[in-house]
Amino acid sequence: MRASLILTGLVSTALAAAAWAQIEGGDRGVAPMAGTSSYEVSGITVDVAARTADEARYGGWRAAQRKAWTQLSRRMGAGGGAVSDGTLDQLVSGIVVENEQIGPTRYIARLGVLFDRARTSAMLGIVDQAAHSSPMLVIPVQVSGGVAQVFEARTDWQEAWARFRTGNSAIDYVRAAGTGPDSLLLTAGQAQRRGRGWWRMLLDQYGASDILIPIVRLQRQWPGGPVIGVFEARHGPDNELLDSFSLRVASADGVAALLDAGVRRMDALYARALSLGALSRDIALTPPPQPVAPPPDEVGDLIDATDTADDAPTAAGAGQAVTVTVQYDSPSAASVANAESTLRGVAGVRSAQTSSLALGGVSLMRVVFDGDPEGLRTALESRGYTVNGSGTTLRIRRAPQLQLPDFPTDDRPSG
Repeated sequence: MRASLILTGLVSTALAAAAWAQIEGGDRGVAPMAGTSSYEVSGITVDVAARTADEARYGGWRAAQRKAWTQLSRRMGAGGGAVSDGTLDQLVSGIVVENEQIGPTRYIARLGVLFDRARTSAMLGIVDQAAHSSPMLVIPVQVSGGVAQVFEARTDWQEAWARFRTGNSAIDYVRAAGTGPDSLLLTAGQAQRRGRGWWRMLLDQYGASDILIPIVRLQRQWPGGPVIGVFEARHGPDNELLDSFSLRVASADGVAALLDAGVRRMDALYARALSLGALSRDIALTPPPQPVAPPPDEVGDLIDATDTADDAPTAAGAGQAVTVTVQYDSPSAASVANAESTLRGVAGVRSAQTSSLALGGVSLMRVVFDGDPEGLRTALESRGYTVNGSGTTLRIRRAPQLQLPDFPTDDRPSG
């Protein structure tokens, strides 16, 4: 008996240690790239020679900006006219180095150029109002060597989704970093679970309203040889298959590029499904309604009519309080304070407190509101916010002010 108790205790200790190791052990977390909204032009090739390596690189970046602007303006239907370098410096928000070779006097590279969406739209004279989906929790499942993983260990598929720029997508992705309890909550087994109660808990935990399950199955022909990726775009708690495709690279060195291409094509599939209405939300993911108090007894109502009439407004007001999770952009500490102050100023809001802070990303705010969540949505829209989501989960954004920026004068004529 004593030996049995000792064995049971050792097993329990081992299981607890394994669970703790799954949470804390290993280098599995990959912070998602900020989903800033920018126009991106990739694959710009430059070959520039100069007196020094720095001058050649700077000249290459300048040349990439000009080429990218021509491509972007033609893509947006503006004709591809050139503008001055000073103007481009204000429109360009970043340079992405895809590949570069730096010599003493020469710079050869393939670059990507990011343009600020609001300023570029104003410069081109277009109105950019892209529709977005409700917040979608992403569970990227990678199957390699017969083992399915999400966040149990760092995977190439997880890193590819973390690198993906979501700002230009029609899908509002909610990407977990893979740290803390993510490896226990978001697993390959969870993708097969059908229980709506557990899914509702996860969606509330991550501030989402629906689920996307992109799956990749990596087939390696031989060590270091060709790799085939079979991709499946799945959706919802029933793991519904929307579409699938395959990509291939010649060697294991190209797996990262294979998965990056897979993410972009997967995003296009989800965007197409959204436009066709195939990403409809399962009604079972909506939390059950609050229990309704039984009607008062008719006899008691006649006896205590005066007291009941006095107490009814207070009781009804108390019963209407709901807790709403609000997602908002938090680029700085000041933006957090401003968002909380704005929500607290809405009529009917009892409290508004940030429950999950992510400076430079998307934070979560817990709002206690007297009334229906649709009333909160209407109040926020009247204050200039764009509101997505439904039920007790809302995503708010400030509508961009598409005004022509005040560019400095430039004595260089534009072509």
